[in-house]
Amino acid sequence: MSTDQRSVVELLYKVSREFASAIDLKLVLQRVLFSAIHNVGGERGSIVVMDDGGKAIDSAIVYGNQVRESNTIQLKDTVERGLAGWVVRNLQAALVADTSKDSRWLRREDDLQEGSGAKSAICVPLLAREKLVGVLTLVHPTPNAYSAEHLELMQAIADQAGMTVLSARLYAESRRQARVMTALAESAASMNTSLQVAQAFEHILNQTQQALQVETVALCLLDTAGELTFRAAIGQGAAHIRNLRMKATSGIAGRVLHDGRAVIVPQVGDDTLLSQAEQAIGRVRALACAPIHAQGKVIGALEAFNPANKLFDPDALLVLTGLGSLAGTVIQNAQLFEQLDATRRRYHDLFEDSMDAIIITDRQGRIQEANHQAVTFSGYSAAELREFLIEQIHDVNFEKTGRQFEKIVSAATSYESILFNRQKDKRPVQVYARNVLFDDSEGIQWILRDITERKDLDALREDLAAMIYHDLRSPLGNILSSVEMLQVYIAPEERGNAETIFRIAHHSIDRIQRLVSSLLDINRLEQNHPVGERTLTSVETLLNDTFLAVRPGADGRSQTLRQNFEPNLPPVAVDADMIRRVLINLTENAIKYTPVDGQVEVGASRNGAFIRFWVQDNGPGIFEGDRERVFDKFTRLKNRNGPGGLGVGLAFCKLAVQEHGGTIWVEPAPGQGSRFVFILPIS
Repeated sequence: MSTDQRSVVELLYKVSREFASAIDLKLVLQRVLFSAIHNVGGERGSIVVMDDGGKAIDSAIVYGNQVRESNTIQLKDTVERGLAGWVVRNLQAALVADTSKDSRWLRREDDLQEGSGAKSAICVPLLAREKLVGVLTLVHPTPNAYSAEHLELMQAIADQAGMTVLSARLYAESRRQARVMTALAESAASMNTSLQVAQAFEHILNQTQQALQVETVALCLLDTAGELTFRAAIGQGAAHIRNLRMKATSGIAGRVLHDGRAVIVPQVGDDTLLSQAEQAIGRVRALACAPIHAQGKVIGALEAFNPANKLFDPDALLVLTGLGSLAGTVIQNAQLFEQLDATRRRYHDLFEDSMDAIIITDRQGRIQEANHQAVTFSGYSAAELREFLIEQIHDVNFEKTGRQFEKIVSAATSYESILFNRQKDKRPVQVYARNVLFDDSEGIQWILRDITERKDLDALREDLAAMIYHDLRSPLGNILSSVEMLQVYIAPEERGNAETIFRIAHHSIDRIQRLVSSLLDINRLEQNHPVGERTLTSVETLLNDTFLAVRPGADGRSQTLRQNFEPNLPPVAVDADMIRRVLINLTENAIKYTPVDGQVEVGASRNGAFIRFWVQDNGPGIFEGDRERVFDKFTRLKNRNGPGGLGVGLAFCKLAVQEHGGTIWVEPAPGQGSRFVFILPIS
C-alpha cells in the first residue's frame, strides 16, 4: 500500500470514528461539513438531509469555521433546481470546475462578477443502504480548485457519513415524535381540566402557543349562518381579532376548512391571501393553520402566527394537526356540557316554578326531592319531606301503581287522591305518576295537582242538577195536567188551530220530561243504583216509538227519517223506557247536527248474542280525538257547528247502555257524518 493510500485509509478511519461519536443530527451534520472542508478544502459547505420520500427535512451550512443559520427554504430551492437537485435526480457525484460555465449551478446575486464571482464546487450524494439520505456540497472561491482526486476523497467521506446521517436522522425523528407525543399528551391533560367553554378555549390557546412558541394563537368556529367567528385569541394583536367574523371561504382558515388539511405559510408576502380577521393582528410573517375536527366534521380552525425563531420547525404541522383534533373533542365536550347544564337549569326552573306539587321518589317510594309548591301544599319543609314515604303524603292508589310501584315502570298512571298536610287537612288532588331518571338512577315523578276548585265546582254542579231534577218535576207535571184539562174542556169542533198548539206543547213537555228523567238516571247510575224493572221488549217497538217521538223535529227541518232493521229480531230484556230514551237522545242529536233536507237513519241488526243498534247522520262528523270524550258529562265539542246543549244526553246514553251490559261508541259514517252504535245482549 502506497503512502497516499495509507493516508487516505487513516483519514477515513479517523473520520468514521469522529462521525460515530455523535448522534445528534445537527452535530453530525456540522462534523461532516467541517471534516470535508478540512480534508478536501473549500470556503463553505452545506448538507441537505432527505427523508425516505426525497423531501428536504433538515440542513446545515458552514462558512469557514462558523456555523451559519440554515435556510431550509433556500436549500429546498437548491435541491429542486440547483446542482444538488441534479445529484439527487441522477444519484451520482458532480464536479463543477467553474460555476459560471455550468448550467447545473443555481446562480444567485452573489455569483455575479461584482460579487464573489465564479467558483468551483463538488456535490456528492449521501447514501445508506443504497438509499439517498442527503446531499453534501463544498464550494471553493477559486475556479478549477477541485480535481478528480478531490471528488474521490469527497465521495469517500460521504460514504462514511451516509450511515451516520441516517442514524442521526432516525434518532432525531424518534425524538421529534416523542416530543410531539409528549406535547400532545400534556396538551390533552391540560385541555380537559375544564368543561366550561371559555376555559376550554383558554387551555387550547395556551397549549398551542407553548407547543409552537408563537406570538399569537386564534381559534375560530363555524356558526349556524355558515360563517367563521373568532371565538378566542391570545398574544400580540389578540384583542383586535376576537369576535371578528368572516366568510367561511376567505383567508387561510377558509382554505383549511375547505380542504380539511393543515397548512403552513412560511413567508407571508403581499400575494398571500389573508382574511381581514387574519390581518387584524398586525404584521404577519408566517402562520400555520389546522382544522378543528369533531365527529368527522370540520367545525373550525386553529391558527398560529409568527413563530419565535421566525420559521416553523418540521414538527409544527404535525403538532398543530394533533392540537386541532384534541381541540375538537374538548370543544364538543364543553359545548355538550353547557347544553346539558342549561337543560338541567331549565328543568330545575320548571321544577321549582311549577304550579303543581312535584315530588321525586326512588323506586321504593322514599322521597328524594320536592319542589316549592310541594312544600307549600304539605306544610312540611323540603328536608322534612325527604324523611317521608310517598304514601305518607297522599293516599296512593295501589291498584293503579302496584304494591311495589311496578305498574309505573311500564306506563304512566293517573288517579284522584287526597293530600295529607301538616295541618291534617285533606286536599283533593289529581295524581300523575311516571318513571324518570333521577341522579343516574331510576325514580318516580309524582305530580299532585290541586283540584279543590274543580271538586267545589262539581259539587255545585251536582247541587244545581239535583235542584233541577226535583224542582222541575212538580211544575212540569202541573203544566202537563193543565194542557190535558184544556183539551178536555175545549170541544173538538171548537179547537181549530189550537190542536196544533196542543201538539207542540205535548212534544215540548215530552222533551223536558225525558231530559229530567235522564238527569235523574245519571245521578242514580253514577251512584251504582240498579236500573228499573227489565222486560222483554220488541226491537221494532223501540224503533217505532223513537220515530214517533222525533218525527216533529225532523219534519220541522225537512229531513228524511229512515228505518233499517232486520225482520224477526229477538226481543231484548231492558228497562224499556230507559233504552227508548237512549234511542230518542241519539236520534234527536243526529237531527240537531244534520243539515236541512238531510237524512237520518236508525237501524238494528243481530250481532251474535247481541242486538246492534245505530243512528247515522250526514252532519259535520266528529274528530277522532273527540270520539271518546263526547260521552263525558257536561262536555261540548268545539268542532261541531250547530245548536248547543247541556252535554248530558250522551253521558246518560253511555251509563244506561253500560248498565244493561252493552257498549256504545261513535264511528265515522260512510261518506260523511257520524254513526253512533251500541249493542245490547239479547237476554
